[in-house]
Amino acid sequence: MPAKRSAPRDPVAAYARAVTRKRKPVVVGKAVRLACARHLADLKRRDLTWRLDKALHAISFFSEMLTLDDGSAFVLEPWQAFIVGSLFGWYGMDGCRRFRTAFVETGKGSGKTPMAAGIGLYGLVADGEGAPEVYAAATARDQAKITFKDATRMVEENPELRELITPQVGSLTIPADSATFRPVSSEHRGLDGLRVHFGLLDELHEHPTALVVDKIRAGTKGRRNALIFEITNSGYDRNTVCWKHHEYSLAVIEQTTPNDSWFAYVCQLDEGDDWRDERVWLKANPNLGHSITLKYLREQVAEAVGIPSKQNIVLRLNFCVWTEQATRWLDLDVWDRCGAPVVEPEPGTPFWGGLDMASSSDLCAHAKVFGPDEGGVFDVLLRFWMPEAKVQERAKKGQTHFLDWVRDGFIEATQGQATDYDFVEAAILEDSEKWELRDMAYDRWNVTQLVTHLADKLGEERLVQFGQGFSSMSGPSKELERLLLEGRIRHGGNPVLRWMASNAAARQDPAGNIKPDRERSADKIDGIVALVMALARALAASGLSAEEPWDGEVRVLA
Repeated sequence: MPAKRSAPRDPVAAYARAVTRKRKPVVVGKAVRLACARHLADLKRRDLTWRLDKALHAISFFSEMLTLDDGSAFVLEPWQAFIVGSLFGWYGMDGCRRFRTAFVETGKGSGKTPMAAGIGLYGLVADGEGAPEVYAAATARDQAKITFKDATRMVEENPELRELITPQVGSLTIPADSATFRPVSSEHRGLDGLRVHFGLLDELHEHPTALVVDKIRAGTKGRRNALIFEITNSGYDRNTVCWKHHEYSLAVIEQTTPNDSWFAYVCQLDEGDDWRDERVWLKANPNLGHSITLKYLREQVAEAVGIPSKQNIVLRLNFCVWTEQATRWLDLDVWDRCGAPVVEPEPGTPFWGGLDMASSSDLCAHAKVFGPDEGGVFDVLLRFWMPEAKVQERAKKGQTHFLDWVRDGFIEATQGQATDYDFVEAAILEDSEKWELRDMAYDRWNVTQLVTHLADKLGEERLVQFGQGFSSMSGPSKELERLLLEGRIRHGGNPVLRWMASNAAARQDPAGNIKPDRERSADKIDGIVALVMALARALAASGLSAEEPWDGEVRVLA
């Protein structure tokens, strides 16, 4: 008989390497691959500490102390060991655990709830916290009880836990340690006055508001090693806290929004994947073959194909597809391939501008498009302005990259609570004197005074009011997509613009027209809107209407 294969010394790193290796990698989606690449890259950082002993302690707690529904030992699958080990193995310079929030999104039936229950029990009995309070939290008490019931069953089936923990009506307690694990909900003010060590939030996509998340987070303020563990299927409402945390998680692992305290494991199909193709099912269902069977998924797909009304729910629950019409618009891999440095144009070079001042109390953007050159490539330069007060507000919320962007000159901070339009006006005039402004498109929102001043100094004929509807935006939006795919946009890797590209969602009408959608985008997209408007003017000057398809001819402008 072949020798029994021993567990890898570091199962977390082993999984990360198996996912990211070039030859025969584990089948996962791009988001999981990025999460694993993040782990491997962080092992080289000096400001973080990887404690393998702590990771293994948590992982072994499951196999040695907990059982599954069928009575077998709860041996974590490699993807689960990666999650549990990451949460308990990483430490910061302050000696505290690194991750305080974890967002885990997988297909239905992947064993997320038992894993959450096990994490809760670990926090109750094995984490070394004084008087730990662990809560399974939801908007409704019946939902909160699901995770709690799994934890109660695990306690009842283990003699050591049964001796240590006292089950009571609606709680698991260790009286000697003032430790408690219980379900709570927003009903009857059940979330007030908590001192949360671990907060377990199941089915986050069913939370209509952020109330439960915010209350649990507020309860962690006095705990050094608190953890909020969010698990969910995909949803459909992009106004929910689940969608916001889904998008934020992608931004963190894509490194467009750095946050060392946020862990993300997001399962989803990749763009171009056919949900009917069995070869991609593992991407959304990492426990396929264990807690979920191939037979079950085949049945779900067959029903969805034959019953169109069932298709959306199968896409959401089984394949992690957010089913509203709006989706992330621009592919960051494609975007990054267009990030070659932009050589500053010679003085007097013509350019076309786009001005977006969507909010006087937040980011404003001015895009400049030069070209095309002999290769048909357009160069793009952006200027961003933001009130100093707003920069500080973002930083206090953990978005310290805004301070970095100001320091590095990618955002110009203006004094006060609102954007200084005189400052913006002077900057646009400065650019127009350095290079030749042919014309500038603007969104009329919030710019009446600024446009009046610019018209007096630049000439009214150079300022073009640009509508934000499908008729105006669809042509240049589609051209931006195509030019990016063909490598004919050069944006220099501007990090603020990249962040906005990662935020941008697009809306599509029944005729197939598209436009950037501020409402359903993850965060600010002013630079993308300004770029679309500037590109429309540049294309029109090249002899191409923004509403017409590109004929392939390159027209070099003197």
